[in-house]
Amino acid sequence: MTTHSLVFATHMALSKLRFSQMDFDYIIVGGGSAGCVLANRLSADPTVTVLLLEAGGPDTSRLIHYPAGYSKLVGPKVSWEFRTTPQKHVNNREMHYPQGMTLGGGSSINAMVYIRGNKNDYDQWESLGNAGWGYAGCLPYFRKAESNQRFTAPYHGDDGPLAVSDQVSPLPLTDLFVKAAQQAGHPFNPDFNGAQQHGIGYYQVTQRNRRRGSSAVSYLRPVQSRPNLSVVTLARVLRLLISGGRVTGVEYTIGGSSDLKTARATREVISSSGAIGSPRLLLHSGIGPADELKAVGIEPMHDLPGVGKNLQDHLDVYAVATLKKPMSYDGQDKLIPSIKHGLQYLLYRTGPVTSNVCEGGAFLATDGNDDWPDNQMHFLPAYVVDHGRKKIAGHGMTLNTAYLRPEARGSVTVMSDNPIDRPLVDPNFLGVDEDLRRSIACFKQSREILAQPAFADLIEAEYMPGKGIRSDAEIADYVREWSKTDYHPVGTCKMGDDDMAVVDTQLRVRGLEGLRVIDSSIMPTLVSGNTNAPSIMIGEKGAAIMLAGAVV
Repeated sequence: MTTHSLVFATHMALSKLRFSQMDFDYIIVGGGSAGCVLANRLSADPTVTVLLLEAGGPDTSRLIHYPAGYSKLVGPKVSWEFRTTPQKHVNNREMHYPQGMTLGGGSSINAMVYIRGNKNDYDQWESLGNAGWGYAGCLPYFRKAESNQRFTAPYHGDDGPLAVSDQVSPLPLTDLFVKAAQQAGHPFNPDFNGAQQHGIGYYQVTQRNRRRGSSAVSYLRPVQSRPNLSVVTLARVLRLLISGGRVTGVEYTIGGSSDLKTARATREVISSSGAIGSPRLLLHSGIGPADELKAVGIEPMHDLPGVGKNLQDHLDVYAVATLKKPMSYDGQDKLIPSIKHGLQYLLYRTGPVTSNVCEGGAFLATDGNDDWPDNQMHFLPAYVVDHGRKKIAGHGMTLNTAYLRPEARGSVTVMSDNPIDRPLVDPNFLGVDEDLRRSIACFKQSREILAQPAFADLIEAEYMPGKGIRSDAEIADYVREWSKTDYHPVGTCKMGDDDMAVVDTQLRVRGLEGLRVIDSSIMPTLVSGNTNAPSIMIGEKGAAIMLAGAVV
């Protein structure tokens, strides 16, 4: 075990982890958005023991907890640095595809935007054969999770573990965006998670006392002293143990060691490793399409054709403008400004350090269906190009658009029988022509907003794609060359009752005992918005189902 390993346990000394085998009632693989929820809820019963295994390290970096610090949270210390397979419809690019790898998972490194999606998303889940997973069945678990600063019933909770708050110090530039969008004819919406999603406004964020409120902070930290809960970080689970049609435990290593450890589950193992990690784990355990497993040297233990299929994600397209005035966050991370902002934050908990940078947003319809918008916008008062990796001098602003209901379906597969090898992630971006057509329509709406009077005296020029790019064909070329993931992969262990479903409505893996998947991978279809809040809801509802022993 490395010195960075973190184990929350009072009933188990660190030395006990040297033993090759441990027994627990429940083993949770993955300490991300849903995994931390499960660890909290399952360990609330003092008669059961719970082991949470997280492949990443502890969430001790200040950059995690200071809201604006997430812009610096890059690299393998906090994320899986995945890349896609060459995307044949997106200029054959191998695209950067990071996913959270630390306690809290994506909720520890994301932009903290609190969005649930649209009520129609969940009713669609139910219509696809998932009884109890419609909006009426999911809303109580959104509310159970939430402690909202401003809103309460019927749409919000005010006493849950997850703090949801208004932003403290959005820039005046964000105010101008909200004004410009209204000038373009879009209504102001004070609550994207309330009675309706359609409109323009300010995002609420998962922050408590102006610090990040990840699932680790919200769910795990308050219960870390429970004697029946053990949390081990830097614990890479390699395979599930299967005997007689039942999953009985896991094999894992700590800190990259070659020393293989075993943990046994007397009740259940729960995979909460996300839309990439969960299918990867199942496939390397011999659970998946038998022919595909045999082709890479993995012995099939349970033929389940849907594992790793049905991958869906939002594709970001950005309009970027150069500003005449220094009104953005650009350059505010340089030495002198950062010292000033740091002091302001420490003394008053205000200023740029409180910002999630993605301050304003919108849900608009390109097809006239305001009840189920198909275009999400993220407004960033700064230059943010290529995941923020492209450095641009001066001051600018970025308006991201994402078509919310892509029809293309991709996959997560494995290249060999070695669980350390990277998975093959193929989102199949723009694999359906309609996705490109809608992406172009969404992008045009962003340009309409940037052309409004509120920005007339401020915008110097359109930096990307540039005023010379006007026709649909030219915009399509731009989309293929510069689009990126919105970090919202889902669907690879989908819930349902058809032949490609991986889990049932109780999130039990079909045809096996002792194994559930509870994370974003169970979504049959992608929600209309960010995926962190829905993943936490899935954790809450999944835990309730387990504790009740029946559909809840």
